[in-house]
Amino acid sequence: MFVRLQKGKDEKNWQLSVGCNIPGKWILHWGVSFVGDNGSEWDQPPKKMRPPGSVSIKDYAIETPLKKLAEGDVFDQVNIDFDTRSDIAAINFVLKDEETGAWYQHRGRDFKVPLVDYLQHDGNVIGTKSTFGLWPGALGQLSKMILKADTSQSGIQDSSSESCELKQENKHLEGFYEELPIVKEIIIENTVSVSVRKCPETAKTLLNLETDLTGDVVVHWGVCRDDSKNWEIPAEPYPPETIVFKNKALRTLLQPKEGGKGCSRLFTVDEEFAGFLFVLKLNENTWLKCMENDFYIPLTSSSCLPAESVQEMLIPGKAEEATQEVSQTAYTAGIIKEIRNLVSDFSSDISRKTKSKEAQKSILLEIEKLAAEAYSIFRTTAPTFFEEAAVELEESKPPAKISPGTGTGFEILCQGFNWESHKSGRWYMELKEKATELSSLGFSVIWLPPPTESVSPEGYMPRDLYNLSSRYGNIDELKDVVNKFHDVGMKILGDVVLNHRCAHYQNQNGVWNIFGGRLNWDDRAVVADDPHFQGRGNKSSGDNFHAAPNIDHSQDFVRKDIKEWLCWLRNEIGYDGWRLDFVRGFWGGYVKDYLEATEPYFAVGEYWDSLSYTYGEMDHNQDAHRQRIIDWINAASGTAGAFDVTTKGILHSALDRCEYWRLSDEKGKPPGVVGWWPSRAVTFIENHDTGSTQGHWRFPGGREMQGYAYILTHPGTPSVFYDHIFSHYRQEIEALLSVRKRNKIHCRSRVEIVKAERDVYAAIIDEKVAMKLGPGHYEPPSGSQNWSFVTEGRDYKVWEAA
Repeated sequence: MFVRLQKGKDEKNWQLSVGCNIPGKWILHWGVSFVGDNGSEWDQPPKKMRPPGSVSIKDYAIETPLKKLAEGDVFDQVNIDFDTRSDIAAINFVLKDEETGAWYQHRGRDFKVPLVDYLQHDGNVIGTKSTFGLWPGALGQLSKMILKADTSQSGIQDSSSESCELKQENKHLEGFYEELPIVKEIIIENTVSVSVRKCPETAKTLLNLETDLTGDVVVHWGVCRDDSKNWEIPAEPYPPETIVFKNKALRTLLQPKEGGKGCSRLFTVDEEFAGFLFVLKLNENTWLKCMENDFYIPLTSSSCLPAESVQEMLIPGKAEEATQEVSQTAYTAGIIKEIRNLVSDFSSDISRKTKSKEAQKSILLEIEKLAAEAYSIFRTTAPTFFEEAAVELEESKPPAKISPGTGTGFEILCQGFNWESHKSGRWYMELKEKATELSSLGFSVIWLPPPTESVSPEGYMPRDLYNLSSRYGNIDELKDVVNKFHDVGMKILGDVVLNHRCAHYQNQNGVWNIFGGRLNWDDRAVVADDPHFQGRGNKSSGDNFHAAPNIDHSQDFVRKDIKEWLCWLRNEIGYDGWRLDFVRGFWGGYVKDYLEATEPYFAVGEYWDSLSYTYGEMDHNQDAHRQRIIDWINAASGTAGAFDVTTKGILHSALDRCEYWRLSDEKGKPPGVVGWWPSRAVTFIENHDTGSTQGHWRFPGGREMQGYAYILTHPGTPSVFYDHIFSHYRQEIEALLSVRKRNKIHCRSRVEIVKAERDVYAAIIDEKVAMKLGPGHYEPPSGSQNWSFVTEGRDYKVWEAA
């Protein structure tokens, strides 16, 4: 990569360029430091500094895609223009690989390009020249030196003027060009397929194992008699070139296929065995396993197998680390079969009305777990088997509960606050007065603001987690509003910030990383690679949030305390579930731990990052973006959903640019998370960050109702923003809510996209509701089914099956 600082058209206008010559989708995650800032926190740059295609990240950073400026360029790059007369002291950045999610820093720290001479050289500065007059200490110390030197005692105004003059004098920039090496890990994938059939003559089970791996691939294998999967050596005969290994397993060298494209071998197993176990050995140091476990092929049902049953497995690896053991994915056919058997069992017993509701819930819960496991295994393609299961399920009446953390599937979420709600000081009481009204509109879940004492009045910089006196109200008022919503039949989500926490005290170095209150953690609770807060914990398992100490969730005492706190909120306040803030900051497996401990009715995580852009325009294919969200859901084992940021971003471009073709992916399905894992997609068009008075990523003006026409008629769990409910959009939103409830549209409803063209998008949902967006023409087909018009607005229209 390169970093270049050069003069623009004159001494007052300069340009910083960052480029990378490795192919891929690169993002510059950047911000600025202003003169007079203390610490290492970032701020967002002025809007005129932001290159085209830039996206705001919270309130502290910008993400800008790198692109080739001309055909034939070797580097993708981004240019940032700035005025030297501004009060910006430095530009800070890290480079992000959008394809892999990897972040590239400078010596373990953020890159820093100083624009003033007196910044400290703290090891991460790029382009520092010997001609820079580096002053010891920060600007605050410099100011003290100026004041001491001012023996004339000419007053505050004079010393302030001298500071300004000094700032300008010390902003003598020198251009530079610096190249730094970076390494990108490339993921490679291989496959293994195992076909299983029963020999009609010998009654033995025949397994044909094939792989596209090349070279001397050895199968280390055995059999087992039950689900305990204890290895045994079967009786002979064995394939040629098989040896016995320590009387515990067999090793067979696979034979190369014709043409050299992979290798294969046929294995014979007696029908008494329940399973076939194996791992693949490439060399003495490299073993390919199934998610750290042995590959397992069930054989118990081989007597009723068709002539041939094929089970395919993906084997991902890392080209840069071929000698290390890597996690492998496993077969999916067995899991899919289990799902279908469970669904068939559920459907047949429902029709006979012999199964209790508890048994129904148990079966459906098992289906959800198997689906989550199967998606983990087969994550590189759309999980079509989820849809097959959903189609069969929708024929029967859904039970009251499907899966912990994901509700019944019929939830409609209301975000019950905006960015300004704290200002009244009595928001809980104001919201309580609207409980009956919100329930009557059709909302079943309300998301309340963060309840804890916080450095910021909005609640997203929590300090004492057990202190529930916030700017929204006190603990008694919180309990009161929760009870009121329960009385009107609504569930309540608490907004919990688990990624970071503000400290009460400074350590010996003056860094704020010592906590007080009931959870009086020390700096071991802060991640070690957060450069701003000098933690003594382990490295972060996610992205750092720069404004507060990032909590190390790998620490046992931290997880124990957080689980106790969440359980206390459930029991003491009455929360039914959680909205999880900034889940990009820590591994989804920790979320799974917290949700299993608290058993929420519903939970949703905020995983927000930039979509894919090319030359400043949004790409049609956003699979990589929605895959990252799904990867997080999957890391949490499907115990929580996630906000469908992908769908929001695509709606922005489709509606604002009249490009409605964007609302269908390459397979004719919805292009967001809702198209791949609808039961875990929480769709929305606006929230307190993107809209309200912050406006970080505001929905295209005047097109909000098109957005609601989409999310309120489609699968997923829709979330409606408070500001829109109590606005001139209310009547239209109310009509769409009625359509959804009347036709029992749920998170797994089936969508048939019938048009996705430049000026019109149209879809039929569950064969009950037809809708269209855009100025183009569409009418639902007339035939065996009659349609009646229900509601319409600017560039949208909805019909119901008569």
